[in-house]
Amino acid sequence: MLTEADLEVNVLEFRQRSFQFERIAPFEGQELAVFSRTETESESQFRPRIVHLRLVVPLPWVVLDERTDLLRVGRDPRVLPMATAEPVVEVRAERPEFTEDGVDWRRAEAPGGTLVYAPAELAGRLLTRDGLKSLGIV
Repeated sequence: MLTEADLEVNVLEFRQRSFQFERIAPFEGQELAVFSRTETESESQFRPRIVHLRLVVPLPWVVLDERTDLLRVGRDPRVLPMATAEPVVEVRAERPEFTEDGVDWRRAEAPGGTLVYAPAELAGRLLTRDGLKSLGIV
C-alpha cells in the first residue's frame, strides 16, 4: 500500500483528468483516500462556472504506475489498470453511473455544489450528507 508521501507527490488519473491528493479519511473502519480537482465547466459558455470535484477511493485500491508516475485506481493492487483513451466530456454531461477500470462508480452532487465520485458499493452510505460530512467534504 502507498504512503501519504507517495500520494502527495503524484497525481491520480481518473476519467481522463488529473486529481491531487487531499487527505486520508477514516470511514466505517477503512481508510479512504480523498482526491480533488477544480476545473472550468465550459470554456464555450459566456460565463463558465468553476466546478469542484472530489474522488473518494479505498486506499488499497490506489496503485502507482511506475512507468508513467501516475496513480491509478485498481481493485487489485497487484494488477495495474490499463490506461484508456476516451474523449473527455464536461463532468455534468457524463452519466452519473459508469464503470471504469473494472470498478462501478457513482457521481453525486454534495451540498454546496461539489461533485463527488465514489465506488458504487460504498456510494449508498458515502454519498449521504452524513457520509460526506465524515469525509470533510461538507
